[in-house]
Amino acid sequence: QVQLVESGGGLVQAGGSLRLSCAASGLTLSMYAMGWFRKGPGKAREFVAAISRSGDTVYFGDSVKGRFTISRDNAKNTVHLQMNSLKPEDTAVYYCAANSRYSSSTWFNADTYAYWGQGTQVTVSS
Repeated sequence: QVQLVESGGGLVQAGGSLRLSCAASGLTLSMYAMGWFRKGPGKAREFVAAISRSGDTVYFGDSVKGRFTISRDNAKNTVHLQMNSLKPEDTAVYYCAANSRYSSSTWFNADTYAYWGQGTQVTVSS
């Protein structure tokens, strides 16, 4: 069966960095656009970033632009989210997800993703 497993979360001070990874199994990663979403305490789920199948197109949520980058290694079936200049408001559970749709306009919508990981906690202290 399909599994997406996030790792790399943890506790970091404001201004620090973390690199999240998403390891996929049970699917051919190159057939999916991949996204990262997050849900902070008392907040709605939020789009963080998405990357096209080949990795040549990326999108970011406004709150993380210029601080986060997304990358993928289809040969290793992994996706990464590099988070720099972290802020306390970045505290959330981060989820990776796989999207089979080709239209990039759908990648911002969590409801269009077919598979989800269990999430990894990121806590940024002030």
